[in-house]
Amino acid sequence: MSNFPVVSGKQAVKAFIKAGWSLRGQVGSHMVLTKPGMKANLSIPNHKVLAAGTLRRLIRSAGMDISNFIDLIK
Repeated sequence: MSNFPVVSGKQAVKAFIKAGWSLRGQVGSHMVLTKPGMKANLSIPNHKVLAAGTLRRLIRSAGMDISNFIDLIK
C-alpha cells in the first residue's frame, strides 16, 4: 500500500468533487457532499488535517480506494 495522504478537509472536498460528488452545504464545521445513485452522504470535517481513520472511512463510503483518491488530490 502506498503512503496514506495527509490532507485538509477542503482538499478532500475538492478531490471528492472531481470524483462526481456535489457540495450540498455545511452543517456546523462539517461539509456535506452527495452523489446521485449513492445511498451514503459524506460529512467531511473542515479541519486543517483529517485523521487517517476519518479519511479512510470517507474514501470507503464514497466507493473508492486509496489509490484512486491519491490520483484525485494531485
